[in-house]
Amino acid sequence: MNLIVCADRNWAIGNNNKLLVSIPKDMKSFREMTTGKVIVLGRKTLATFPGGRPLDSRTNIIMSRDKNYTVAGAVVVHSTEELLKELEKYDSRDVYVCGGESVYKELLPYCDTAHVTRVDHSYAADTYFPDLDKSDEWEIAVESDEEVYFDVTYTFVKYVRK
Repeated sequence: MNLIVCADRNWAIGNNNKLLVSIPKDMKSFREMTTGKVIVLGRKTLATFPGGRPLDSRTNIIMSRDKNYTVAGAVVVHSTEELLKELEKYDSRDVYVCGGESVYKELLPYCDTAHVTRVDHSYAADTYFPDLDKSDEWEIAVESDEEVYFDVTYTFVKYVRK
């Protein structure tokens, strides 16, 4: 299973239920990687999507503890066990965990590849991703050259589980 995230230099990923920065090339990369695939996300992350609706051209699986929560055009699961059962229907290479903080932390042990856009800036934040650079379980497999969008410098980094 994959995960995909944009994190700043402190591994911050959000503030006040919003992304820290919007980089068009990062958004394009997300679209290209996940179109036609399965995305797994939490209810709060779904609320940040355009119109608060599932993304087109993907199988959207929403995690929510609320047993009464439903979303048109998406599968809703209420536990990690229920998610893993649902994911048996798909090739794990086609599954992308895409947030938020609690979903990343819950599913990181099940992922073997992490696609991370690393932004060389420290933002005010209230939401974080685990620091893969400090983990003995992960290593960098591929890192792009530095790119710049206005005054934001970033790289695309692919981490793999050792």
